[in-house]
Amino acid sequence: MDFESLNLCQPLLDALDEIGYVTPTPIQAQAIPYLIEGRDMLGCAQTGTGKTAAFALPILDAMAEDPWEGPRCIRTLMLCPTRELASQINDNIEQYARHLDIRSMVMFGGVSQRPQEKILRRGVDILVATPGRLLDLISQGYVDLSQVQFLVFDEADRMLDMGFIRDIRKILAHIPENRQSLLFSATIPPSIVELSGDMLYDPVSITISPDSTTVEAIEQSLMFVMKGDKRGLLTHIIEEEEPEKVLVFSRTKHGCNRIVKQLGQDGIEALAIHGNKSQGAREKALGRFRNGTLQVLVATDVASRGIDVSDISHVINLDLPNEPEVYVHRIGRTGRAGQGGIAIAFCDENEGEYLRDIEKIIRQEIPVDEDQPFHSEKARSRKGEKAPKKKQNQNRGRGRRQPRKGKSNDNRSKGRSNARSKGGRNSGQSGGGRKRQQRDHRSRY
Repeated sequence: MDFESLNLCQPLLDALDEIGYVTPTPIQAQAIPYLIEGRDMLGCAQTGTGKTAAFALPILDAMAEDPWEGPRCIRTLMLCPTRELASQINDNIEQYARHLDIRSMVMFGGVSQRPQEKILRRGVDILVATPGRLLDLISQGYVDLSQVQFLVFDEADRMLDMGFIRDIRKILAHIPENRQSLLFSATIPPSIVELSGDMLYDPVSITISPDSTTVEAIEQSLMFVMKGDKRGLLTHIIEEEEPEKVLVFSRTKHGCNRIVKQLGQDGIEALAIHGNKSQGAREKALGRFRNGTLQVLVATDVASRGIDVSDISHVINLDLPNEPEVYVHRIGRTGRAGQGGIAIAFCDENEGEYLRDIEKIIRQEIPVDEDQPFHSEKARSRKGEKAPKKKQNQNRGRGRRQPRKGKSNDNRSKGRSNARSKGGRNSGQSGGGRKRQQRDHRSRY
């Protein structure tokens, strides 16, 4: 199969040929025909498998075949959780649309909004955005979503499972119900399927690589270590193995900063990328990591979305994730496009439960590496035990926050209710669920 067999328009085929795309990846081959038909979709594929082209190409094809008459307006909205991922998606769209009269822009916080306002005034067809900045500019009257025909959620598990659901519902209230909606992600646990129920209409579900399957080309290993020795073990691995590019995962932003500081004390330069870093600092760190002038990048899970680096040699889970699906996503950052890679997981005395859940979902035991100076049988003996709950400080006297005088939570609940009634896909006036209507100016939708 080649891209011509997918019935994409010639300007797109020319761009793909210039970029060097020859054969569609499995997610592209399966998703694009359904999306050209106008179907809603819930797509799951591991990172590095070509999800962006899978949803961008059929949308660009539809927009090219059905050009908009009059001033440019936002016809496509693509939402994603991080600045880096938004920039990556927009860069890809600009490559694909190089021979089309279609303008795209990227919008995120952490930078001045004035350049974004200027681009919006000139008119754009495709908007790639993070929810926070988008809501800000909607409230200021700079963004009009009333003509959106295509809605895309990329990395939907992070979008919906990590606190974005309220923002998404507010955004949905500004978008027409008669649209094509797509959710794509590396992992889609059942909770995400449930949350997507009121956003998709009769969706096609495509799963290329199940969550339980890890990338076969990746060499996995497990190291039992006491929590206090983790950073020492990290330094030992970097010094002994001398990896070309190593991506280290920490559970928290503060943990990232501590790791960078510790490595610096050991003579190893590292930079952190997380939500508290400025956009300039994040772009600088990612740029150096991509061009090979930075050996070690330390990241949280959310910030790692959008790290599109093809030659990461090592992924080190300094902290095991408490969601087993996230482990699959993390190690997929190496071994991209079928290349080999090394994934090392540290497990301390408090992470036995997380390890058990990870091995259950990947359906195998991760080989244990005892040949390291910080090996701990105590940590190993705790495998499978529940992680200790965080103790609350009883002496601080901090109870549940009370509402301010004159204010109650009733308004907040009303706001959520209104947002649902306006933005839900199945919230027709009759209460019986909406029926999809044919778009007058678009025959194949």
